[in-house]
Amino acid sequence: MRPVGGREMLGKVGHAALTLLSLLLLWQEAAAIEVPLDLKQPPTIIKQSVKDYIVDPRDNTIIIECEAKGNPVPKFSWRRNGRLFTIGKDPRVTMRKRSGTLEVGFRSGGRPEDYEGEYQCFASNDLGVALSNKILLRVSKAPLWPKEVLAPVPVTEGSPLVLPCNPPPGLPPPLIFWMDSNMTPILQDRRVSMGLNGDLYFANVLVQDAHSDYSCNARFNFTYTIQQKNPFNLKVQTSRKVAETPPSFLSPEGSGSSKMVLRDEQLLLECIAAGLPTPSIKWFKRGGDLPAQKVKFENFNKTLKILSVSEEDAGEYVCMADNRLGSIRHSIDVQVKAAPYWLDKPTNLVLAPEENGRLVCRANGNPKPNIQWLMNGEPINKITETPASANREVLGDTIMFRGVQIGSSAVYQCNASNQHGYLLANAFVSVLDMAPRMLGPKNQLIKVIMNNRTFLNCPFFGSPLPELRWFKNGQGSGLDGGQYRAHINGTLEIKRARKEDEGIYTCVANNMLGKAENQVQLEVKEPTRIIQAPTHQSVLRGSKASFHCKVVSDPSLPTKVTWTKDGERLDLGWRLKKDEESLTIPSVTENDEGIYTCTVKSEIDQDSASARLTVLEDAFLNPSVFSALPPDRPDPPIDLDLSDPSARSVRLTWIPGNERRSPVTEFLVQFEENHWEPGRWQDLSSFPGDLNSVILQLAPNVNYQFRVIAINSVGRSQPSQPSPRYKTTAAPPDAIPRDLRGWGSDKDNMEITWEPLRDLEKNGPNLQYNVWWRRKDSGDNWTNVTTSESKHVVRYTETYVPYEMKIQARNELGSGPESNIVIGYSGEDKPADSPTELRVSKVSSTRANIHWKPVDLSSVQGEFKEYRLYYWREASLVPGVVVSKEKMTTGFYTTVPEPSGILKDLVPYSKYKMFMVVANSRYESLPSNNVEFTTAEDVPDAPRFFRINRRSLDTLYLEWGKPLEPNGILVGYQLAYQRVNGSRLGPQQIETFRPNETDFVLRLPDRNARYKFNLSALTKVGKGEVYAEESPHFTNEENFTDATDVVELTDATLSPVFSPTPTPLPPTTIPPTTISITTPTPPPTPPPTPPPTTPPTTTTTTTTEATTPSTVPVLVTTKRVDQNVLVTPRREIWNLTVVPDSYYANVNWSHNFPADSKFVLEVTLDSNKTVTVEEVKQPPVNLKALIAGEKYHLRVYSQELNSVSSKSVTFKTKAAHIDQVDIATQGWFIGLMCAIALIILILLIVCFIKRSRGGKYPSPGFLTGFTKYLVRDKKDLPLDPVDQKDQDGSFDYQNGSSVRDRNENENSSDEDNKPLQGSQTSLDGNVKESDDSLVDYGEGGDGQFNEDGSFIGQYTVKKDKDETEGNESSEATSPVNAIYSLA
Repeated sequence: MRPVGGREMLGKVGHAALTLLSLLLLWQEAAAIEVPLDLKQPPTIIKQSVKDYIVDPRDNTIIIECEAKGNPVPKFSWRRNGRLFTIGKDPRVTMRKRSGTLEVGFRSGGRPEDYEGEYQCFASNDLGVALSNKILLRVSKAPLWPKEVLAPVPVTEGSPLVLPCNPPPGLPPPLIFWMDSNMTPILQDRRVSMGLNGDLYFANVLVQDAHSDYSCNARFNFTYTIQQKNPFNLKVQTSRKVAETPPSFLSPEGSGSSKMVLRDEQLLLECIAAGLPTPSIKWFKRGGDLPAQKVKFENFNKTLKILSVSEEDAGEYVCMADNRLGSIRHSIDVQVKAAPYWLDKPTNLVLAPEENGRLVCRANGNPKPNIQWLMNGEPINKITETPASANREVLGDTIMFRGVQIGSSAVYQCNASNQHGYLLANAFVSVLDMAPRMLGPKNQLIKVIMNNRTFLNCPFFGSPLPELRWFKNGQGSGLDGGQYRAHINGTLEIKRARKEDEGIYTCVANNMLGKAENQVQLEVKEPTRIIQAPTHQSVLRGSKASFHCKVVSDPSLPTKVTWTKDGERLDLGWRLKKDEESLTIPSVTENDEGIYTCTVKSEIDQDSASARLTVLEDAFLNPSVFSALPPDRPDPPIDLDLSDPSARSVRLTWIPGNERRSPVTEFLVQFEENHWEPGRWQDLSSFPGDLNSVILQLAPNVNYQFRVIAINSVGRSQPSQPSPRYKTTAAPPDAIPRDLRGWGSDKDNMEITWEPLRDLEKNGPNLQYNVWWRRKDSGDNWTNVTTSESKHVVRYTETYVPYEMKIQARNELGSGPESNIVIGYSGEDKPADSPTELRVSKVSSTRANIHWKPVDLSSVQGEFKEYRLYYWREASLVPGVVVSKEKMTTGFYTTVPEPSGILKDLVPYSKYKMFMVVANSRYESLPSNNVEFTTAEDVPDAPRFFRINRRSLDTLYLEWGKPLEPNGILVGYQLAYQRVNGSRLGPQQIETFRPNETDFVLRLPDRNARYKFNLSALTKVGKGEVYAEESPHFTNEENFTDATDVVELTDATLSPVFSPTPTPLPPTTIPPTTISITTPTPPPTPPPTPPPTTPPTTTTTTTTEATTPSTVPVLVTTKRVDQNVLVTPRREIWNLTVVPDSYYANVNWSHNFPADSKFVLEVTLDSNKTVTVEEVKQPPVNLKALIAGEKYHLRVYSQELNSVSSKSVTFKTKAAHIDQVDIATQGWFIGLMCAIALIILILLIVCFIKRSRGGKYPSPGFLTGFTKYLVRDKKDLPLDPVDQKDQDGSFDYQNGSSVRDRNENENSSDEDNKPLQGSQTSLDGNVKESDDSLVDYGEGGDGQFNEDGSFIGQYTVKKDKDETEGNESSEATSPVNAIYSLA
């Protein structure tokens, strides 16, 4: 029986390590040549910042990374926005020593926005210059929401509705969500959902949708802020009968639209429909099926998402909305473009003098990228000719070097770019003359485990590149082939190390300048194994437990055996005993329970095995107690037997092992074959748990052995011992090769490729493939070939003609079935004709109609892809505006006789040039005629910037910049401004300025006034885009400049946490605000009432006007006087505590979520990592269905905010135990108590009988002792759970009424006259007087005790106080009355 935990032999650890090593070696083969750093070499960039670098404006330091290596050590310089960036002139900018990394500090002032721009690092030494990528540095922005007053939104019941969000643009864009005034998310479903643009869509409005607090929120994750739009007030107008409506699309509109997406990016398509009943959404793709492996549907099927788009995802997607009144469709034409991506990235080149070589830079993209070569950072075509350049020839994406000379080392850059992005790669050419040298340590000793893959490493260098060969024991020819494989990086691979592979291996590197060699000694060792592993044990407390761990290993390898308990090293101490093969635990206790692991290690491998120790109480001998033990994994099956052999099946029989208190539900049969993947066990089939004899369906020509694994509710058993081997007979193939296709790699060939059969599909030796092909519709006979490869090239074909193909697998025993006929195409050539008569019409400011004469499709000489228009902005018609002449493309797929298209997104008032080509899958035609045209003038863009500064208390200084694109001749600027008073705006005033004016001074009649400004530029067409700004609220800055770290929390949702009795808050309206999310670190042991979090800002409380009831948020005004900050408390879960028992645990935690929040308990069983989750409400919680004696990991997280989680807590349930005998349920105890009660009753009867005869108590001493016993005993009596306490602290121990109630109702019921069952003692030890005190039962009002302290009152029915004072004694007329009075 194998224990829980199993083996962790080198077969797992070592195999993973060797696999990783092999991957590293393969990577090294493909990697660039590594020149030893002690040799002279050009610079190489080894670390740089990302291309699009967004920084947090709150950071004190911006770090722009640039690291390089080289010899001599490189020097660094930077360019910013294409100009030399002089670091020494800016005191805030420093460069790290021996590095190009820039650090820009703001501790002494300055703004990160002033350092935005495009940065590029240059690393140079005497041999060349390496370039970093162009790093676009931008500062994250969270702009304010434009202030607006939203009128109530009326809507008729059953009608569709869209609540617009229009979030402010941010960098990066914000995350949009909708909430109400209680910060509760708006419930979304098929009827109500949020679109990709952030708008909230209602397919049909119901009466219950009428709320006044639909608020759109924008979360800026980079700066941890949330902005909130003013809430919508939705008013639903009801009617007696709501008419049903057919579906109509809310988004997108119309019947068709288009979308462009870049390769490898995320594609999101959306269809939101209106209608009553609510329509359902379905998606289709014209001309094929949706790719099920890639497509996901979200937002109640309204959104189609493809995570990583590829070219085959292009096409027409159709969404259909339908309800019982009808259906409609919308088609979306998806175009997949691509930024450049590498096909062949240039790598470093080391050449010897007079050697030849080449640098290759191949990239693909859509449109096809433009390749530009640079040398040492300068365009190669602009470099002055030198003698070294005569040996260099640029051929498109390749640079050829012929007969290079010493001194021609340089760094070459390849830039591949299109309109969607660029790639930049550095590759140096180093010309060296060096004899071979060994880079690794000398005379290494390598020890490996038998039958493992082994790598002998021999790194070397030389120029010319040396030839390296391996020899064993100094004899024979070079080692390569068979058991050995020599890699080009100097590594010798031994596929499966055996004893005969031991010896001394020599690697020899030769070139024309000399040779170098190194030796590696290989020793092959036996594996270290545990042959007798520890087994599970369940022992009685106080007895002895022993675990055995017998080990075998290679005699030359010293081993060490260690023991751990529950994953931690076991401290043997004086009690535990360990010898070479066992661990003994005498007198076990509950603390000894756990999982014990034996680990044996040598210097090159290890093995381990585990077993569980369960400690039982003495009552374990009781079968009912044994049944209470937790279930465990079953024991493995035994005695596997094979019978009933046939060509493709065999019967397997086994004996099941112990089920371990949980029925076996399934048996898993695995197999291993010793030809293709020896030693690898694979799943064959599963069978029900009530079977132990099954027929196995097998593949031909496979030498099988089998093993069985039992599975129950706890988990899998250890595998059984393997069965005897069984080899099936060979047979012809059954399978057809998959993925047959034909395509041309050249204009006169066709490559026929297919996926080869898997090993278990070959069915016999000498597998080959019969391939047939013929030209489609030609009537020719089939041409065929037989090959063992997975590709065949048909040569000398015509250009782009269709072929019919089919394939068949065969082996020595015969042929398999033929495939269906598949159509393939030969290669493509450059299109013979070009489009002609290219012209434009209807040119507006941003678009133009394109017309051309098409080509004959037969002249395309390939698959017609599109007419591709290349166009570029030649110049701006505005004097002085510099434009980029980068070529752009757009495609038109059309086969009509008179094609036309629309060219969009042009820049107004500009001169454009264009030409057109026709494209197939591989080539483009020659260009058409060139066409020039100009776009019309339009309104200008917004001013480039608009700043409002305060020069004095009574003036504002306004400054702006000219638009980046004036789109025409500027005729001036218009400034509109009005005073802001709360939510009211004053009259608007307008100022106009000449085109050359870019500033204005505004005098303030009131220094505390606040203004809203709208600035726009003007052309003769009209007013351009508005740049809106607001002046700061200067009062806050003046009053609170010196305040620090002050926050007033007024969020009503926090009142249960911070105040025992929340005070009702007045209704309020939340204006557009910014919510600043702080990230405090909670204390290790927070108090039950955690203090409010205080962000490190200067703050004050701002009051808002109340219009509708809602929760008052935490409103904080920071030092930025133009911005109000709404601080929401950071939701947290802390102080998670667990009190475990055997089969359950009591769980409690602290949090600051609202009272109706829900939580999720995530419980992980440590032994098998099984994870269960349970949804709960507020703590505390009782966690049930646990296993005794097991270790668990628990964490609690919010159901609503999954990212808010407690820290994980580890706990262990108690061992299985026997319930202790409850003495109160034992017969002897019950009898004893009854006897005592009977004796007391008899004594009381005797006392009252004697008193009724006029006598006193007999034996006062006895009664005194008895009374003291009663009083002492009653002192410790707990209050009855149903007792109720009056305001004066008195209790009624009989019927729960207060003392005052009983005095008022004393004569109304006999129940009120029952004597007390126990008395209460005051703090000073005296008996507290109440209406039930012993005073009422005495013979007189004053004398309660006699001289010796004995009680002399009577146990009689309680009298009124007046009656008691008038009679010294009160007689019971009979013993029955006395007994009744005590009832």
